Amino acid sequence: MRALVIDDSRAMRRIVGGTLEGFGYETRQAGHGQEALDVLHEGWLPEVCTIDWNMPVMDGLQFVSTVRANPAWRAVTLVMVTSESEHGQIVRALAAGAHEYVIKPFTADALRDKFALLGLLPQEAAL
Repeated sequence: MRALVIDDSRAMRRIVGGTLEGFGYETRQAGHGQEALDVLHEGWLPEVCTIDWNMPVMDGLQFVSTVRANPAWRAVTLVMVTSESEHGQIVRALAAGAHEYVIKPFTADALRDKFALLGLLPQEAAL
């Protein structure tokens, strides 16, 4: 399974990417939404994207809206992983097409639980 980790923080990309690799995912990383769109346009289609909200060039909400507007990418699960914790922000992200929302800071177990809820945990990681 494939995951695209989108965050402008290199450290956060490493943390999220390492966690997902521990679950059995093949990961790629992008520093902002436009860079992530470039990866999708190359044809590297992940099962899931983890998306930070606040990024330069293209923020997470713009990325979610753009992906949801493209029928070829409808099957991609979108999970916001962000420090934006206000209820209104969560509602906006879910209304735009995100499937789940994880608030930073988070634990690997919290991420595992969200992925299990979405049915995106490879079998060996579910144990």
